[in-house]
Amino acid sequence: MAALTSALIAIAGVILGWIAIEMACKPCLEKGREAIDRSLNPDYDPDDEDVDTSSSDVRAPLITNPPPDLSDPSAADPSTAIKSV
Repeated sequence: MAALTSALIAIAGVILGWIAIEMACKPCLEKGREAIDRSLNPDYDPDDEDVDTSSSDVRAPLITNPPPDLSDPSAADPSTAIKSV
């Protein structure tokens, strides 16, 4: 009888542990399961997905701040030394 009780307690512990892991890691597990479902779907084509062109512009400049206009006298001279206090 003690062996049966120990087995039931062990099984209940495993089930409760599984539920706790599912609840704690739900967002990560959902993303993984969606990726697995997509990879196993023979009709899935990643080229058919809509791409947001406003955030992923290939021709966007890599330098966001252009160099200052040197013909402008108010622009700081990059060769001047910085004074520290």
